[in-house]
Amino acid sequence: MARSHWISFPKVEGIASRQAHADLPPGSYERELGKHGFYGPSTQMYHRHPPTGWTEVDGPLRPRAFDTAKLTALVPSPWDATPLLSNPSVQLRLWKTDRAMNHLVRNGDGDELLFVHAGAGSLYCDYGHLELREGDYIMLPRGTMWRVETTGPLTVLLIQATDSSYQLPEKGMVGDHAVFDPAVLDTPTIDDAFIAQQTESSCELVVKRRGTLSKITYPFNPLDAMGWHGTLVPVRLNWRDIRPLMSHRYHVPPSAHTTFVAGRFVVCTFCPRPLESDPGALRVPFFHNNDDYDEVLFYHRGEFFSRDNIHPGMLTLHPSGITHGPHPKALAAGKKAVRKETDEVAVMIDTRDALDVDQRLSEVEWTGYVDSWKDSKK
Repeated sequence: MARSHWISFPKVEGIASRQAHADLPPGSYERELGKHGFYGPSTQMYHRHPPTGWTEVDGPLRPRAFDTAKLTALVPSPWDATPLLSNPSVQLRLWKTDRAMNHLVRNGDGDELLFVHAGAGSLYCDYGHLELREGDYIMLPRGTMWRVETTGPLTVLLIQATDSSYQLPEKGMVGDHAVFDPAVLDTPTIDDAFIAQQTESSCELVVKRRGTLSKITYPFNPLDAMGWHGTLVPVRLNWRDIRPLMSHRYHVPPSAHTTFVAGRFVVCTFCPRPLESDPGALRVPFFHNNDDYDEVLFYHRGEFFSRDNIHPGMLTLHPSGITHGPHPKALAAGKKAVRKETDEVAVMIDTRDALDVDQRLSEVEWTGYVDSWKDSKK
């Protein structure tokens, strides 16, 4: 929708700050109401009480948290990975394995994004060989044949873009080299290791299409490419190569940390960065509704500065329709400028359509998560 079509005319009513997210009126709590996530028109509301100061939340909008570290099953194939969350546009699964795959897989339902939460290994695909390690994103275009070899435990968050494709976000006035330079994107190579695995032995390929698996058997290894050229290729990006946008005077919205864009959702990466130093600037995420998106966070490492009792491997879901924001301790620490920088690494998935929670997650749910905002008035 063109920006000019929005009903938009800046207006101020009552007691308000002069600018968003800075110099809040004394004793107030700012809440942002916005369209299209953080891209459309928005209003900053100033409240006397924390917008998350509820005593109880009953119903499907309850914020939820799950400890995926407690999902311990080791399975040989990504098609056996534990389902987490899904809607018609995206499917999240957690894959834990400790052995080399003895077959190939191909996703016919959409591009697949792998985020390596723990471990290391080698990925072999149509295009060649690619090493993978903790903190890597591996984007595999729809239809890519692949397998992984690992000699130790490997944990991977799988994010399927159903009937869609991953693209890089528009970077606007900051230019193409901002956040991460596309030059850091690595691609598979036809190296000695790739050629060495090109055997004449029987090989199975398991293809997923419309959620159903089909098995194709070859009398040879079909990863037998001699070469290729083109513009469609898997890429690897490690969070350590991301240089986040930041301002010492303004808390930038999560959209500034967008890493990949698909048809009905985005993937963002929160990386370590200095905190805002201006006395009037917010130092934690602002309270917001985000009424057009469900928000998912997968915590990879470090201490997430706006949450309490969250550790690596946890997954949180904040459904569209309920306000969310920093926990009380984080809000208080932000006002006192206790911390000077963050050490967190987290993957955020914002989905335009409501997410369904797989029933198996109930076994690892932290049911007290909704109560962690209760002392907001302190």
